[in-house]
Amino acid sequence: MRTHFLALLLVCLFAIPSLRAQDFKIESGYFRSGGVNVMAFDDIYPEGHQGGVSVLMHGNRVATLGDIRFEATPGQWQPVPKQRKRTVDDAANTITTTLTFPDTSRHVTGFNPMIYPNLLLNYTVTVKGIGKTVEVTVDLDRPIPEEFLGKVGFNLELFPGALFGKTWIMDGQSGIFPRQPNGPTLETKPNHLHPGDFNPNGKASIKNLIGNGYSPIVADDIIAEPYATGKKFTVQPDDPYNRFTIDANGADLKLYDGRMNHNNGWFVVRSEIAAGATKGAVKWIITPNIVEGWMYTPVVQTSQVGYHANQTKTAVIELDERDTNVKAAELYHITENGRELAKTAKPDKWGKFLRYNYLKFDFTDVKEDGLYQVKYGNSTSDIFRISKNVYDRGVWQPVLEYFLPVQMCHIRINEKYKVWHDACHLDDARMAPIDFNHIDGYSQGPSTLTKYQPGDIVPGLNIGGWHDAGDYDLRVESQAGESYILALAYEAFGVDYDVTSIDQLGRMVEIHQPDGKPDLLQQVENGALSVVGAYRSLGRLYRGIIERDLRQYVSLGDAADITDNKIGNDDDRWVFTENNPMRELTTAAELAAVSRVLKGFNDTLSIQSLEAAKELYEVTTDNMMSKGARIHAAVELYLTTKDKKYKDYLLGETEFITRSISRVGWFIGRFEKAVNDKKFSKAIVDAMKIYKEQIEKQGAETPYGIPYRPSIWGAGWDIQQLGYNLYFLHQSYPDLFSAEYIYNALNFVLGLHPGSNPASFASGVGIKSAIPGYGLNRADWSYIPGGVISGTALIRPDFPELLTFPFLWQQTEYVMGGGSSHYMFLVLAAQQLLSDKK
Repeated sequence: MRTHFLALLLVCLFAIPSLRAQDFKIESGYFRSGGVNVMAFDDIYPEGHQGGVSVLMHGNRVATLGDIRFEATPGQWQPVPKQRKRTVDDAANTITTTLTFPDTSRHVTGFNPMIYPNLLLNYTVTVKGIGKTVEVTVDLDRPIPEEFLGKVGFNLELFPGALFGKTWIMDGQSGIFPRQPNGPTLETKPNHLHPGDFNPNGKASIKNLIGNGYSPIVADDIIAEPYATGKKFTVQPDDPYNRFTIDANGADLKLYDGRMNHNNGWFVVRSEIAAGATKGAVKWIITPNIVEGWMYTPVVQTSQVGYHANQTKTAVIELDERDTNVKAAELYHITENGRELAKTAKPDKWGKFLRYNYLKFDFTDVKEDGLYQVKYGNSTSDIFRISKNVYDRGVWQPVLEYFLPVQMCHIRINEKYKVWHDACHLDDARMAPIDFNHIDGYSQGPSTLTKYQPGDIVPGLNIGGWHDAGDYDLRVESQAGESYILALAYEAFGVDYDVTSIDQLGRMVEIHQPDGKPDLLQQVENGALSVVGAYRSLGRLYRGIIERDLRQYVSLGDAADITDNKIGNDDDRWVFTENNPMRELTTAAELAAVSRVLKGFNDTLSIQSLEAAKELYEVTTDNMMSKGARIHAAVELYLTTKDKKYKDYLLGETEFITRSISRVGWFIGRFEKAVNDKKFSKAIVDAMKIYKEQIEKQGAETPYGIPYRPSIWGAGWDIQQLGYNLYFLHQSYPDLFSAEYIYNALNFVLGLHPGSNPASFASGVGIKSAIPGYGLNRADWSYIPGGVISGTALIRPDFPELLTFPFLWQQTEYVMGGGSSHYMFLVLAAQQLLSDKK
C-alpha cells in the first residue's frame, strides 16, 4: 500500500510541468526549460543590443548578442552581419542561422553608417538544446586572414544594469562587476586601417566619420584590458535565479568591459577565432541554472498617478502562462489608520497576450477620494490616488515646467541654483556639403541647394528650436511638429499656465520664475522661430541642423561645450535641406495652426508662419506619398483663413479622404464640422463608421484596450499619438468614438503596459517612473522631469522589456515632435472630458 502511494505521488509530481526537471526544448521558436529561455537570432536590432543568441532567466534578459563580431567591445557604429537564413528544426532541437560579413547596404551609407573592414566571411551559428545545457557552434566558410587574427571572435554581451556589485568566477579567478569601467587600457590595431570597398554608392566620408581624436566609429583602437581570461566563466555564482556558466570547450574566454570605449557599452564575454579554424571554430556550452518550480510572480499594473473619480478604473494582472489558479483581487483604501479593504472580487480572465496570461480587476464603482492599492496573492500594485483633482498638479505640468525648457536650444536654462545648460550653438549654421551621407540619416543632393553654397554661413538659424530628444540636432518634423501639438493643445484647453520666464533676445530661461506670459504659447513661439526663421533665410525648409562629426554628435553634458559659439569655423553645425513633399506639406499644415494661436501673442511671427504655410502649399510638387499631407495642409489653412479655395479642394477630394480615413480622419472632422456640407458630411460619417470598427478591433488586441505593436522602439509614442488622434475623433463624432481609448492610451503610459516594470513612462510623474532616461544628462544616470520615454520594447518574439538603464534609446529615449507633448495633451484631454462627465 505504501509503495503504491509513493509511486502515485511520484507520478503526480512529474506530471506537473513546473515541478518536473526539464530539458531545453524548442517551443514558440526558442529554447525553453522552466523559467529559462534561450533565443537565437529572433531579433533584428543588434546595434541596440537586441539580437544573436540571448539568455532570459526567470523573467529577466541577462545576456544577448551572441554572435561573431570584429571587435572585442563593439558599439552601435561597428559592423554587424547580414542575416540570411534562420532554420528551426524541432526534431533535431536546433536553430541554425546563416550570416554574412559585410552587409554592403550599410557600408558607409544610410542612417547609421558603418565602416566594414576588407573581410568577406560566411558562417553559420547552430544552437542546440542538450539536456539542461545549450550548445552554440560556429562554422566558418574560410579561415580568418592573418591581419584580422585577434580581431574576429564570438561575443556575448551581459546587461550591466543588473550586474553592478555582483560577482563572477573565471576558473580560479573571481571579481565584482564594477559600476564604472576601470583601467588599464589596451591598444589594438583598428579595423578601419583595412576598409573594404563594398558599396561604390556609399557617400559617407570615412575621414569625416573618424574625425580627430576619439571617435565612436573607430572605438577598437583603445579598449579595456580583460578583467580575466580562462576556460570557464560563471556569472553571479551566488544567485540561483541569474547564475549561468559558459564553457568554451578548451578555448580561451575573456571578460571585457565595453563601457571603456563606449559609455553605453555592456560587459562582454568573448572567444577569439583561432588561426586556421573553420568548422567548429567556436563551441560554447551555456548552462543556466534552472530553478525548479519557478513561476513568474504576478505583476499588478495600475496607473502610477491614479484615476479620476469619474473614470473607468481597471487593474491588469499579468501572470505566468502556466498559472491557472485565479485568486480574488483586493482593493485597499490607505487611510491614516492604515489599510482598509474597499473591495474584493475575482478578476475577469482576459486571456493570453505575448507570453503571459492576463486578468482584469474592475473597481470603477469606487469613487471616494484617497490613496489605494490593489493586492493579488502576495503581489501588490504601487499606491495610487482616486480623486477628481488627480490630474490637476504635477502630472502634465512637468512637461511644460521642465522638459520643454530644458530641451530649448540657443538659450541658457537656469533653475534657481542649477544650470541645465548654457546658451549653445550660437554659431549655427553652415551649409552642408552635397552628395554626402552624414550620420543619423542626413544627406543632401545638389537639387536641394539654396543661394548658399556648401560651407557658407546661413544667418538666422541660431534662435529658437529644441534639441531632438537624446541628441542635439534640430529636425524640421520635431520642431514644427512640436509647435503644432502645443498649438492644438492651446486651442483645445486654453492653458494659460505660467511658471517660467523666457527671454529669447536675452537668451535666458528661468524655470519657476513667472513672466506673465502663457508658457504654452512661448513654447509654440520657440519652435516657430526656428522653422520660420530658417525658411525665410534659406527660401525653403531645412531638413535639419546637426553636428558635423560623430564626436560632437555623441557628446554628453552641457550642449554649450559642443561648439565654441563663434560663427564661421570648423566646429559649426551643418544645415541640410531636402526635397520631401510629404514633409513640406505637413509642415505647412503645422505652421497654419501655429499662426492661429500666435495671433495676438506674436503677430509678426503669426503672419510669417501663415505666409510660409501658404507658400509651401503652392510651391510643393506632390508625389505618390504626399496627398494625405496636402489634405492636412488644406484643412489647417482653411481653418486659419476660411479661404474658399481650400474648401473647394477638400470637397473635391471626398473619395480620397473617405478611402484614407484611417490616416486623415483625425483632422478632417474639424473641417467637416466647420463647412457643414451635407453630402460631404454623409460621406465622412459613413467612412467613420467603418473606421470605428477598425479601432474597436485594434483595442481588443490587448488587455490594455489599446494596440501594442512595437517595431524597434517601444510603442509608447505610437500609442500616445493614437490617443491624441482619438481625442479629435471623439470631439467630432462622440457617438462613434469612445473617450475610453483616450484614457486607455494615457493609462498605458502611466503604468498599464506589459512586462514586469510597470513604471510610468513620464519621468518624475507617479509613484514609480522612468528614471534614468535617455536625455542630455543620461551619462549621470539622471532624468528630465516631464520627459516621456519610448517605453516597453519587445524582445522578439514575445518578451516585453523595460530596463532601468539610461543608454537604451529604443526603450528610454525622450523625443520631440510627440512623446512628451502628446502625453501632456492626453492628460489635459482626460482632465477636460472627465470633469464634464456627470
